[in-house]
Amino acid sequence: MTVTTTSDRIRRAREAAGISQRALEEQTGINQATLSRIESGARPAKMNEILSLSWALGCTVAELTGRSNVRERVECAARAGDAGSMEGVINELTFYLELAAYLEDQGIPRPA
Repeated sequence: MTVTTTSDRIRRAREAAGISQRALEEQTGINQATLSRIESGARPAKMNEILSLSWALGCTVAELTGRSNVRERVECAARAGDAGSMEGVINELTFYLELAAYLEDQGIPRPA
């Protein structure tokens, strides 16, 4: 199993969103040089920066930090198909469970 750092997660989320560091600077107000240092692991991201990045990149704080109360409670009994991996299945499941928990915390009702 590969250890993934917060800096790796931030870089991968930015790349997956198809956003350059310059564009992310405009959306978050975080200087591009600072973003570069965060992504390289030379400087840890502060929580307010992680919050801004999660909004701009369309992901959760848990996805960027790798720390999730939901993920720690997830037990997955599934079989990954030929095109995927069990880690991918768990990541996808965790994303939706975290989103559901977030919406519940915000008082947003489930659709009927």
